Amino acid sequence: MKPETYLELFNQSNWEDVSRLIEHIAPQDVELALHNKGAGGLQDFAALISPIASKNYLEEMAILSNRLTEQRFGKAIRLFAPLYLSNECNNVCDYCGFSLGNKIPRKTLTPVEIIKEAGSLRKKGFEHILLVTGESAQVVDISYLKDALTILNPYFSNLSIEVQPLKQNEYEILIENGLHSVFVYQETYNRESYAEHHLKGKKRNFDWRIQTTDRLGCAKIKKIGLGCLYGLTKDWRTDAYFAAHHLSYLEKRYWQTSYSMSFPRLRPCKGETDPATVLEDRDLVQLLCAFRILSHELELSISTRESATLRENLLPLGVTTLSAGSKTNPGGYAVEEKSLEQFEISDDRSPKEIFDLLQNKGYDPVWKDWDHAYNLTERGNNPLSRKEKVIRTTVLT
Repeated sequence: MKPETYLELFNQSNWEDVSRLIEHIAPQDVELALHNKGAGGLQDFAALISPIASKNYLEEMAILSNRLTEQRFGKAIRLFAPLYLSNECNNVCDYCGFSLGNKIPRKTLTPVEIIKEAGSLRKKGFEHILLVTGESAQVVDISYLKDALTILNPYFSNLSIEVQPLKQNEYEILIENGLHSVFVYQETYNRESYAEHHLKGKKRNFDWRIQTTDRLGCAKIKKIGLGCLYGLTKDWRTDAYFAAHHLSYLEKRYWQTSYSMSFPRLRPCKGETDPATVLEDRDLVQLLCAFRILSHELELSISTRESATLRENLLPLGVTTLSAGSKTNPGGYAVEEKSLEQFEISDDRSPKEIFDLLQNKGYDPVWKDWDHAYNLTERGNNPLSRKEKVIRTTVLT
């Protein structure tokens, strides 16, 4: 029987079987995967993330990944910034600075503070903003998120969220109010490791979280962002395989939605846990290339978690999206709030420095690749109301 949701498909898989498959890849399997340029799907992906590929085929993977990226995306690199709305959280997760168990000052931005943060980011050139919160449905509920989108719509062309998983009808409400994308990382696809690191709160519910993407697909979201938090689970290759497994299901089931993949590695934070494994820079290169070869249309994002030098070196290997000048605490841009950061960033260069760097290296830094007019035209409305035009003009000047 055909699975109705990704959870059903996932439950048919076995973690140990996948681990053995990856471990026993032969050189000819990697060579075939490179020849196929991703056409072999997950079998090829398993070969490309294998230890044998890392040892002997990384250069060939990098060359192919570069070529496929430039064929699809040219030299364009989209820039975005996270805007942290709240660090309130009801979960106890041993790798996150916002965890309920951490005795830190809690902060949720007011409408006036949201506007101040928006003004600061807009003046820096940003058109794409990712709204981030801890997971506290009592404080940051659907009403708060809807209001935040309404406030920010006049300022930006593209609004995404990374918040607690919501119900399908709640996503539909936010989409109607200007939401473009949702980023929902499973963190790890290993059930035992997931339970070990998520100790309390609704996030502890593995099944509820992994089904979020199906609710998003049914709600007809324009883009879904996936990823693992590398370092939580010892066998990072198998985690990456299941992220690809998840992606492949979604691309076939909800083909009108676009997708992105991120590769966050554990960074220092208050109450931090020791990584179960360390994803080396070479491993990150392998992952980037493998995902690009698997999915030529996939957006690949590298955040300011990574160092300036590494981010520059990764650019030719498939990266299409970069954050810049990031602050990971509510009010970090303009409100001058001293609330705790979710994690420490590594690349602290300004958006202008990143923009200039990209241009100097021959890339085309993109501030805007979407407009509200596309959303409104789909709903049969006028592209921009006179009121919205006035607000936007005021903000930009």
